[in-house]
Amino acid sequence: MVGLDIGTTKVCAVIGERTETGGLEITGVGTSPSTGLRKGVVVNIEATLRSVGAAIEAAEMMSGREVHSAWTGIGGSHIDGINSRGVVAVTGKNRETREIGEEDILRVLEAARAVAIPMDRQVLELIPQSYIVDDQKGIRDPQDMIGVRLEAEVHIITCSVTSAQNLVKCVNRAGFRVDGLVLQSLAAGRAVLTEEEKELGVALVDMGGGTTDVLVYFEGAPYSTTTIPAGGTQVTSDISIIKNISFETAEKIKLEAGSCWQGNGNGNPVSNVHGEEDVIVPGVGGRAPLAIPRKEIEEIIRPRLEEIFFMVKEKLDKLAFSRPLGGGVVLTGGGSQLLGAAELASEIFRLPARVGAPLSAGGLVEEYRNPAYATAVGLVLEGNEREMAKGLERGTRRAEKGNTPLFGRLAEWLKKEFF
Repeated sequence: MVGLDIGTTKVCAVIGERTETGGLEITGVGTSPSTGLRKGVVVNIEATLRSVGAAIEAAEMMSGREVHSAWTGIGGSHIDGINSRGVVAVTGKNRETREIGEEDILRVLEAARAVAIPMDRQVLELIPQSYIVDDQKGIRDPQDMIGVRLEAEVHIITCSVTSAQNLVKCVNRAGFRVDGLVLQSLAAGRAVLTEEEKELGVALVDMGGGTTDVLVYFEGAPYSTTTIPAGGTQVTSDISIIKNISFETAEKIKLEAGSCWQGNGNGNPVSNVHGEEDVIVPGVGGRAPLAIPRKEIEEIIRPRLEEIFFMVKEKLDKLAFSRPLGGGVVLTGGGSQLLGAAELASEIFRLPARVGAPLSAGGLVEEYRNPAYATAVGLVLEGNEREMAKGLERGTRRAEKGNTPLFGRLAEWLKKEFF
């Protein structure tokens, strides 16, 4: 299984292999700088396919495997999520007992899917939240239950058709096949969230370079999907402009000396950085090196991060929940690695917050236990789960095909004629 996370600032490829026990081990990780995307959308195909090729090649070298296809993440400001509901009458496996079968579930999901979306958009994911059988709510799996009326509440994620096509084209031209497109924040959630957090209600904030993706889980299922058109690149840009240094140098300073938290909101200093310390910036064009106090870096970073968090909070405040998000806020993605990001988020959202790294899946644990790899690791896990589900479905179909009356009659005739 290969997960390919094509982001605004970096392309990340992760290779996972199935073990004999049916588990999954991460055996290869590769990254490459990305220059062909803006706000999560492809703007330069040639630059993107070069980055894709370089990242996959690095992962191949580490794992010793040759890659032919990948599960690819899609994100950006063109992603939108809506909640819908479908209703059908149960025809069932047996009309007399009205037992809900697989066909009834497929029909109710199709009914929920029938929402008006513009011609330039397509349905990316359709995720069932819960089912209702004859006014009995909160059912996770209605199969084999008895009822007359079946309803489904679903979360539909849509994306721009052209954005999806351009992404697929980049991967194809780099010499690889796309196994499927998966929402990046959904994959990140698969890698960093626990089932308990999803059940209690949790806001996953995936802080990328160009965008910040927000996915809210409530009662175990996705409830809301939204994207904030701001990310870590804006923080780097602020440092670069205010301090008159190159973008590359500003990025290095942000990663090595950046912080966004100095106190606990009550005037008591709980400092994560030593304000008196200086960061030495190399001079450009033969000029002398420049010393910048760490406190000044924090004063540039914090307002921008606060702005992003307040934009996320504004989106969350518009959602109608029956109870508070008990799982709090989980930050992931490269931007979440800033010192003090979780403390700042906890203060703004008034909820518990933590930085989420991919949960251990075995293999190169030290290589991928980093929030920056959350989406790519999640794509491997999601791809593996979907492949296994497909295999199970194919096996069931073969078994059903073998039990058709035609095969039965043929077997009877052969027995009668030759045995």
